[in-house]
Amino acid sequence: MGRKSIRENKNEYQLSREAAGLTRAEAAELMEYVSESRIEKIESEKSEPHPDEIMAMAQAYKKPSLCNYYCSTQCPLGQERIAHVEIKDLSQITLEMLATLNNLNKEKDRLIEITADGVISNDEMEDFSRIKHQLSQIARTADSLQLWIENTIAAGGLDAEALK
Repeated sequence: MGRKSIRENKNEYQLSREAAGLTRAEAAELMEYVSESRIEKIESEKSEPHPDEIMAMAQAYKKPSLCNYYCSTQCPLGQERIAHVEIKDLSQITLEMLATLNNLNKEKDRLIEITADGVISNDEMEDFSRIKHQLSQIARTADSLQLWIENTIAAGGLDAEALK
């Protein structure tokens, strides 16, 4: 049995492994090709993880959100293109989605006016920017819902086959 870490500034990977109740040795056994020493290097930030290692950790720790964390915070391409998705309760996700959809519904006619001619003029830019922001909020909320689903499936709370 491994020792309990007393390190104060644990990174997301160590916190996730510990939340799964796994020692480094147990985690390495589950991941097969990621060694205990490699896990230690990633957790102590002596080495950067590789995408395939993150995928293995996400599966072993039953925490798909590790992939989003890695992509949005460590991957050079992802940092520019992937939004960090916060883990939220289903009720909070639903309320945020409904509120944003309600706001966007109010803007629907204005969006049609702005885009009907295929050109966004300077006097339309402020309204278009506000609507674009609302569309981005819907996308983030949809990503949050997808991550909630993936985490809940991994934890055994939803049947993946029933969702298909």
